[in-house]
Amino acid sequence: MKTEDILRTSFSGLAVFAIAILTLSLPAAPRASAQNPNPAGPTSELQQRLAEVKAAAAQNKQALAHYSWQQQETIAIKGNVKDTKIYQVHVGPDGKPQKVEMENMPQSSGPSGGPMKRHVVKKKKEEYQEYGEQIGALAQQYAIPDPQRLQQAYQQGNVMLASGGAPGQVKMVIKNYVIPNDQVTLIFNEQTKAIQSVDVATYLNDPKDAVKIGAQYSQLPDGTNHVSTMQINGVSKELLVTTQNSNYQKMT
Repeated sequence: MKTEDILRTSFSGLAVFAIAILTLSLPAAPRASAQNPNPAGPTSELQQRLAEVKAAAAQNKQALAHYSWQQQETIAIKGNVKDTKIYQVHVGPDGKPQKVEMENMPQSSGPSGGPMKRHVVKKKKEEYQEYGEQIGALAQQYAIPDPQRLQQAYQQGNVMLASGGAPGQVKMVIKNYVIPNDQVTLIFNEQTKAIQSVDVATYLNDPKDAVKIGAQYSQLPDGTNHVSTMQINGVSKELLVTTQNSNYQKMT
């Protein structure tokens, strides 16, 4: 055999050997994870937990439609309370809360000073009021988890289970839920099959205009789950809206 044939055979053998060693050393392909769910595969823990959350959300949405309740809304700017209002609330035909103002308790009287100062103060108040309404409307999209949005986020690989929950709790993180690059952290109670809390990092129009939302949930005697308290923090304007819901009554 010629020298070049011997060398060719030797290098070929070494290449096969190297490929075999490399193949054996590579890790096995990972099974479908929370980021890459496989709908055709066996039911995973994530799928099971998500199904429970969706079922609970759908059930509570229907149950709350039969209730009316009172909501106290407090608005603070830079740590100073400016206004407190009380509303009577019920869920409208479109599935969104409908509010009727019952009482208004402003913390200060109307603007004083000359016409120019009063005009500036009035415009500033209107600006904050509009901003407060905008972040409040944004918060409502997160307050009651929507089963369809949850399923869509799951299908896009944006739902995962996270560690750190207390015993008996499921901690779920959802990204790109309402708008791109938002994040929802949801705590679900395994025993009561109810959402306990939701924390949201989102924004209004521009990612620089951050909005942070924290909601705590409670159950009525019949098991209906509802938002008991919620804080909406418009970071850029240092505006904090705090709502407390109480006095739930079934409508006839």
